[in-house]
Amino acid sequence: MKPHRFLFGLAACALAVAFARDGIEHWIARTALPVTLAETSVEMLGRDGRLMRAFDVENGRVRLSVSPGAVDPEFIAMLIAYEDKRFWDHGGVDGYAMVRAVGQVLVSGRVVSGGSTLTMQVARLLENGSTGSLQGKMRQMRVAWALESHLSKSQILHLYLQHAPYGGRIEGVRSASQMWFGKDPGRLSPSEAALLVALPQAPETRRPDRFPARALAARDRVLARVGAAPSNARVPTEMRPLSRLAPHLADALRRTDPATATWHTSLSPSLQIKMENLVRTHAARLPRGASASVIVADHSSGEIIARVGAPTYSDAAGALGFVDMTRAIRSPGSTLKPVVYALAFDRGLAHPATLIADRPTRFGSYAPQNFDGHFRGDVTAREALSLSLNIPVVALTEAIGPDRLMATLRGFGAKPHLPSGTPGLAIALGGVGLTLEDMVQIYAGLAQGGHTRRLSDRGPQELGSRVLQARSVWQVGDILQNVPPPAGARAGLAYKTGTSYGHRDAWAIGYDGQHVIGVWMGRPDGTPVPGAFGGDHAAPLLFEAFGRLKDGYTPLSPPPPDALLLGTAELPLPLQRLGGAQTGVAGPQVVFPPDGAVLGGRDAVVKVHGGALPLTVLLNGAPAATGQRTREVDLGALDVGYSQISVIDARGQSARVAIEVRP
Repeated sequence: MKPHRFLFGLAACALAVAFARDGIEHWIARTALPVTLAETSVEMLGRDGRLMRAFDVENGRVRLSVSPGAVDPEFIAMLIAYEDKRFWDHGGVDGYAMVRAVGQVLVSGRVVSGGSTLTMQVARLLENGSTGSLQGKMRQMRVAWALESHLSKSQILHLYLQHAPYGGRIEGVRSASQMWFGKDPGRLSPSEAALLVALPQAPETRRPDRFPARALAARDRVLARVGAAPSNARVPTEMRPLSRLAPHLADALRRTDPATATWHTSLSPSLQIKMENLVRTHAARLPRGASASVIVADHSSGEIIARVGAPTYSDAAGALGFVDMTRAIRSPGSTLKPVVYALAFDRGLAHPATLIADRPTRFGSYAPQNFDGHFRGDVTAREALSLSLNIPVVALTEAIGPDRLMATLRGFGAKPHLPSGTPGLAIALGGVGLTLEDMVQIYAGLAQGGHTRRLSDRGPQELGSRVLQARSVWQVGDILQNVPPPAGARAGLAYKTGTSYGHRDAWAIGYDGQHVIGVWMGRPDGTPVPGAFGGDHAAPLLFEAFGRLKDGYTPLSPPPPDALLLGTAELPLPLQRLGGAQTGVAGPQVVFPPDGAVLGGRDAVVKVHGGALPLTVLLNGAPAATGQRTREVDLGALDVGYSQISVIDARGQSARVAIEVRP
């Protein structure tokens, strides 16, 4: 052959190959790729990252999002070694594997090994295509080549890990790891990893809950193929349901923003399990149709760490379990009484040792009765709160003013609901609508020394503004932690119970130096639960919840320096009895500073007209000057901010002004 003819032939062959190559590349480039983005389950995670709730995607499938970095590297290595050992090198179709598979068919007359690569399997999964026809196989090859030209190997591996079928409605290795082993795929044992490598090849006929022998044999073949040690571990006998902890919260979060794929919460999964089991146990003792709910919060950080909306997430036994009773507006009964006493102490109207009359009293047209129908005469404020008497707290509410009580509730972050729109004295006994969330929020403020601390399911919160003085809330906490606990419970928890009118709601809310827990019991439809009392039903659940939370109680803060630890006889005369002596003599009048004044300096001189000497001056409820026989009293330097100055004369008559001191 002449040289020029040889060169011409070689050039022609090269040109033919180039045309064929260009044609194939053009054919691949024109491939209509399937959608690679797929919906994954909306998830709610606990504070430790554990899955607490996952929602189904289309057709009831479970497809938890997964990334290769969150999967055990040994599983990845085992998958590639068993399914596609040249995955990192080929361009989508492994020619060696394809030739081997065809040769085995020709020699043995049956399929011995498949020639599909992981990329080809991804192509089939994305298109839900067939593997049993030549046309289907050619389509997979074309899509595989196209995928390799558009995506990285890591992206293709991610698609396999996200879409591989594992039996039933399970898609993706993370879903499979959760539903077959109850764990994330970053903690798989070799035998568990081998089963998950084997399952996608025949996800229904190798399901370990239905065909355990086939599943075991397939798992052992994977272990043998990759040279791993044989395993004596059993395959799982049932498909686990996905975690459904705190389902009411998950529903609420999803309604808030349906587009969010993953919700990170402050809830503790292990504590949530304990609280849900505890609520179910106690609710089983209640009459048919009754429900219960619990909120556990760390008031030192503002994090809600457990939340149970109902005993069961169903309507079984008529309990309306899909209703989240942590957010339902109910009557709080007597659980608002500590706030009333804290306000009274804060404003210098009373002290824990102040005497208050507990006798039949009419407040205009309102004539409240004690819960037991009995009256006890003169009692101290400490006794009145400990015994949860009604007459004394209504008297204090009248002195404070219902509007101020409502403002204090809102200041703590609650959202009180008044159908009439006008607060009356009955709010002290539960005549206002509040949720369990609201009540736990209020008690968190008491536990935080009078500061508001917004509670959240989403993470720590900053300490807010001061609502009440530390002295006042400490005095209330000191009273509440000395209330006798239920039989068999550990003493020392500051707590209060409440029962609404008609036995519709039973409450118990308590706190120590770190945590606050609120309990509600009743019927979601608001009908009475005869015989239900906060002390008999809700309080035992409260104390048991603290027992499940931790051993013992975190101590409350020590008394502030300005707390008066005195008996009744040692108090200033105006504080010895609520209202002091009534004489009809003209009382004192603060002429300077006037009510609402803003002082530019920090020194304050109080000027008083009228009233019987000597005078007592209180600053923010604490004695600032006593036995004063002049009508000008120098209080010295005042703290920047809002203050209340009260003047009480020798006959117990008083006047007060509110001022602001600015730097």
